[in-house]
Amino acid sequence: MAKILKPLTNTQVKQSKPKEKVYALADGQGLQLRVKPNGSKLWIFNYYAPFTKKRTTISFGVYPNISIAEARKQREEARRLLAKDINPKERRDEKKRMDDIIHSNTLEHISKKWLEVKKSTISPNHANDIWRSLELHIFPSIGKVPIHKITAIKTIEIIEPISAKGTLDTVKRLCQRLNEIMIYSVNTGLIQANPLSGISKAFKTPVKQHLPTLKPEQLPTLMQALAIASIKITTRCLIEWQLHTMVRPSEASGARWDEIDFNNKLWDIPAERMKGKKNHSVPLTKQSLMLLELMQAINSKSDYIFPSDRNSKKHTNSQTANTALKRMGFKNQLVAHGLRSLASTILNEEGFDGDTIEAALAHTGDNEVRNAYNRADYIKRRIPLMKWWSEHIDKAATGNMSLTGRKGLRLVNS
Repeated sequence: MAKILKPLTNTQVKQSKPKEKVYALADGQGLQLRVKPNGSKLWIFNYYAPFTKKRTTISFGVYPNISIAEARKQREEARRLLAKDINPKERRDEKKRMDDIIHSNTLEHISKKWLEVKKSTISPNHANDIWRSLELHIFPSIGKVPIHKITAIKTIEIIEPISAKGTLDTVKRLCQRLNEIMIYSVNTGLIQANPLSGISKAFKTPVKQHLPTLKPEQLPTLMQALAIASIKITTRCLIEWQLHTMVRPSEASGARWDEIDFNNKLWDIPAERMKGKKNHSVPLTKQSLMLLELMQAINSKSDYIFPSDRNSKKHTNSQTANTALKRMGFKNQLVAHGLRSLASTILNEEGFDGDTIEAALAHTGDNEVRNAYNRADYIKRRIPLMKWWSEHIDKAATGNMSLTGRKGLRLVNS
């Protein structure tokens, strides 16, 4: 006849004394109190593992942190799992592993993973802008918070001071970026739902404003201001380069010598540097080539046409032209990106073909066949357009105020 164990009492557990060797007090149904020589008391549950039938032990914790009642409760839960052929130790280890993963997946950590994926569709400068905005506005408060603990209430509380300052465009971008991070977390199985899906509704919607640009008749004013501006030659070349080539600020500032095809008079910008992630070729006019000649005289060692002042291994900041334009008195009147708008307006007013202008500006539509046609055929049609535009800029500069004018070039080299 099987021996019936009498359950332990609180008094027995409390008054159990250490001995020279480890010993155990049985409570029944596999539960034991293991008493060590150093006086520590540990609850142990012995069982046979499902399928393998190997004798296995799992710890429930230290007494008195874990009472008899709590130890018995854990024993009953383990027995329920065993009845379903689930190994309680394996279940606990898996839960701990998942908890560790969840708590190590902070907002900042997941944001890095999300941005690595997003980088395939955006420019490096745009990726840097995204990360800087999160570092500045979000990470100081909740960057170390596990992704599953991010709440709408706390996030709105963090963004509200930014909204109060009136920088609603920043608020809009932060809400968009945080939502993308949360959607990434849902899609990768880290959380069940996006808790920030509606946070943008908690703030005012920014009024859409067009980027400041000049009127066509103000082009001579710009060229005159460039001629007398107290700015570095590299910065002036950058602004004129962007004006002549009609590219975006980040594309201009990041221009590399190995992108220039001098034989065919083309600037081939790789897809990864373009907003639309498509290769873009710019026919180089006489004036554009003269700017390159000038930059070669100034900068012959860097890989970049417009290197950074502090580190020639890096290109100048994409905001360099904007900063210079502000210093020249064009604050709230013109930004570097507005040079493209100025070119578009003038070319359209002159009656140039709209599709050719769009191709020159690297504006791509949804039709892939047409986009392929743009790249292959419009390059020839864009050559006379680019030539006319560069000559128009020189005329606006009265022939002497532009760096591409002969007199201007002599003055720089003298």
